[in-house]
Amino acid sequence: QVQLVESGGGSVQAGGSLKLSCVAPETTFSSRVVGWFRQAQGKDREFVAARGWGRTLTSDQESVQARFTISADNAANTVYLQMNRLTAEDTAVYYCAASPHFSRDPLQYPYWGQGTQVTVSS
Repeated sequence: QVQLVESGGGSVQAGGSLKLSCVAPETTFSSRVVGWFRQAQGKDREFVAARGWGRTLTSDQESVQARFTISADNAANTVYLQMNRLTAEDTAVYYCAASPHFSRDPLQYPYWGQGTQVTVSS
């Protein structure tokens, strides 16, 4: 069982920023893709960004691409999601997930963290 632990969620006003962290076991970090997804209430789980083997896969939504940045600290086995210029539409539970494949499809990710709530007030 792969354990992924997210942190960094919270409440912020529109226009603000948050940085989420996902800590993964070293074996996961070095051998799998680690991605971020989000799920707003009543909506499907949505791909945000993923990183693995020095490569990055971004959302195909321009508004997310322009404001969210994924990065990694190899020494800390941690993947980050920097979120800037947040809007109320970014309110969701944000999940970290791991997969052997680069994909935007959540079904390709067998391992998931517990999620962290991000709430943006307008």
